[in-house]
Amino acid sequence: MKSAPLECRGRWTAAGINNKVTNDYAPDQYGARDHDPVAGLDLPPAPVTPATVELNFLGINDFHGRIDTNTVLFAGTIEKLRAAAPGATAFLSAGDNIGASLFASSVAGDQPTIDVLNTLELKASAVGNHEFDGGWADLRDRVAAGGGNARFPYLGANVYRKGTPEPVLPEFTVLEMSGIKVAVIGTVTQEVPSLVPPAGITELEFGDPVDAVNRAAARIKAEHLADVIVVENHGGAGSGTPEGATLEQEAAAGGPFAKLITETSADVDAIFNGHTHKEYAWDAPVPGIEGKTRPIVQTGSYGENIGQIQLTVDARTKAVTGHKAGNIKRTTDASADLVAAYPRVAAVDAIVRKALAEAAEIGNQPVGGVTADITTAFTPATDVTPAKRDDRAGESTLGNLVADSLVGALQPPELGGAEIGVVNPGGLRNELYFAPDGTITYAEANSVLPFVNNLWTTSLSGAQVKTLLEQQWQTNADGSVPSRAYQQLGLSRNVNYTYDAGRAAGDRITGIRVNGEPVDPAKAYRIGTFSFLATGGDNFRIFKDGTGTDDSGLVDRDAWIKYLKDHTPVAPDFARRTVSVANTTAAAVKGGDAMTLEVSRLDLASLGSPANRSLAAVFTDAAGTSTPLGTVPVASGAATVHLAVPVKAAAGAATLTLTAAESGTVVKAAVQVAAGRT
Repeated sequence: MKSAPLECRGRWTAAGINNKVTNDYAPDQYGARDHDPVAGLDLPPAPVTPATVELNFLGINDFHGRIDTNTVLFAGTIEKLRAAAPGATAFLSAGDNIGASLFASSVAGDQPTIDVLNTLELKASAVGNHEFDGGWADLRDRVAAGGGNARFPYLGANVYRKGTPEPVLPEFTVLEMSGIKVAVIGTVTQEVPSLVPPAGITELEFGDPVDAVNRAAARIKAEHLADVIVVENHGGAGSGTPEGATLEQEAAAGGPFAKLITETSADVDAIFNGHTHKEYAWDAPVPGIEGKTRPIVQTGSYGENIGQIQLTVDARTKAVTGHKAGNIKRTTDASADLVAAYPRVAAVDAIVRKALAEAAEIGNQPVGGVTADITTAFTPATDVTPAKRDDRAGESTLGNLVADSLVGALQPPELGGAEIGVVNPGGLRNELYFAPDGTITYAEANSVLPFVNNLWTTSLSGAQVKTLLEQQWQTNADGSVPSRAYQQLGLSRNVNYTYDAGRAAGDRITGIRVNGEPVDPAKAYRIGTFSFLATGGDNFRIFKDGTGTDDSGLVDRDAWIKYLKDHTPVAPDFARRTVSVANTTAAAVKGGDAMTLEVSRLDLASLGSPANRSLAAVFTDAAGTSTPLGTVPVASGAATVHLAVPVKAAAGAATLTLTAAESGTVVKAAVQVAAGRT
């Protein structure tokens, strides 16, 4: 056997290993050693370059400051996956690491979360919309690497200085992984201006994320800056298709996600998503290359899963030749075992313990109580997935309770004189659980409304209130449909309305009642809400047309906690304030004629909500005479109502009232009775 060249003497680096491995006298693949006759020493052969290199990417999205007892399990999952990987690992994020955080993180300005991600050696993160909650200056000067506390770069290829094509954040970063250069491009949803207080981002503009990715990818390839490209895009599937939809269904729904799938440069090898809090791991076709696919992953939210994409790279050509992708659920191993096994987890444990201890001084103080769970809407459980919180397309006991609290806080004339409370579903970031004894602590209450918005009032006409409810079917300012195509507002208990989603846009709301009376299109109604909504947030742009807009000076958290103290214990109200009604009753009916309605979505999806079994029908004619019409069966929250107008009903405007048992939901339908009878 030939002697190794002199320059091969000494240490060598094993390809494909995270940390450099050295071996002064390594046998070759047959167990033999080279021999140096001059020095009289056995020397290692030149290392054999492997044919392929394995790259392991671990991704999170929408962590939202989850500093609690699960944080160590989250860290342990990352470390277990890192240890089990055959090749180099990069831990990445698709944004919203901070903001809308649990109390232990939010009370400390999210510093504990940043410290945890630093400790776990996060390599890069896309900027999320919640990174802008405190405004651009806070992100630039305090949070982001270079001017703040994060030791990882925040990437935003589509975040521009206003009026220029100049990105204000790095477009991408390049990682060295086992001899392969990997570029990570970061982008954020173009909807940021509708998702954060506008005053904090006046210097910025947000462009199309796919266009920005393609521009950055073209530069990376043209300048030979990297071999592999991974995209971290804070945007994802969720254009209106049901939970559990396929990639093909999501693409067919159109919108930003469809463009991401069909127009992202073929030079991109893998995509991580965020923002919509959905969970998927799909093999997406690469546009323009027949038969080629690439992985696209979103983990859900809150560190409940770790997304994993593994790429196999040809060591000679540096081309990706294979991939695997999936979501790995957070481990249930004992925290103590994880702390003992992994130094990074031990460091995370210390950060979490300190943060929880400091937060407990304020957070453990009781502020009220509940008689039962009061929660956001939950998506239904399936055979493979449990029910999940935060279905923003569903009415909830929590959203309605918070709306009631807004009226309670802002009703005094000197604080705005609110008549109606309105809550956006994305403002509700945690639940009020009864366990273990019904007590609600300061921290638990704060976690429901962590944004520290001021409470505002404004006046909308009855016609504008209808427009407000129509805007729940979301459109961006340019008319495009955002990633969340429907957002269900929470409303105070004095407001009820019916809708028919099958009607044309702008004509879906079929009836609104305030304090039991039909809304007057010309009358002004005083609305109490968060400053975020009052300035047109979440595409509820009609608020910008409000008059007499006033800042009460109250902070949402403080007013909410006062409401809980003053009304303890609070109970869930399972009566819906909005019901779907497809009414095919004739425009004018006579005594004996049929009234026909298809009623659906009678059951709430909040925890503990009862299943309704029947509707009790009462007809009230123009003379005020009420006639019970019996009951109509309800199944799966829906009922077909086919009842006759009382033969002796007085002519004029009448009302059919349907009251659901068990929830107490009341549905009112206007009926016009003509003179005479059939």
